[in-house]
Amino acid sequence: MTCKGLYVFVEGPDDERFFKRIAELSLQHKYAFVHIIKHAKLKKDKIDNHLRAIKSMEAHYIYVVDINDSPCVTAKKCKLQMMLKNIDPENILVVIKEIESWYLAGLDDHACITLDLKPCTLTDGITKEQFNSLIPKKFDSRVNFMIEILKIFSIETAKTKNRSFRYFIEKYDCE
Repeated sequence: MTCKGLYVFVEGPDDERFFKRIAELSLQHKYAFVHIIKHAKLKKDKIDNHLRAIKSMEAHYIYVVDINDSPCVTAKKCKLQMMLKNIDPENILVVIKEIESWYLAGLDDHACITLDLKPCTLTDGITKEQFNSLIPKKFDSRVNFMIEILKIFSIETAKTKNRSFRYFIEKYDCE
């Protein structure tokens, strides 16, 4: 049985690429449609209007943000609630630490070898800068590297390597 639509608010193009490839496919069985909206460059009142409209349609939404420098998930959610009056904290998904950590989480040892990376066990602390420093020289761009990761990404592996990814998969029944 499919529910009404799902709107996924993401910060930027790296998040959009990830959610289109991994999450959208995993969520299509539950929703009539999945629509991704980049929110980083939208004005706060525009985001609030989107949220109000989604509620009035009785559709669902996920508002995705990186934890960045917030001390914890609760603090990040509180900060968002102060900025966006129509946001429901239950619909906020905090990525720890940044979306790049989720990309790396989906690589098992064999995939790491294929991409010329050293295998890693946990990715919760990976930042954008650390991710960028790991890009093998054989890739001519960061985007190409990310696309190659998504081609061999394993949800099962990612669940074992990143706790916020595991939380997302379990909360939204993406398996």
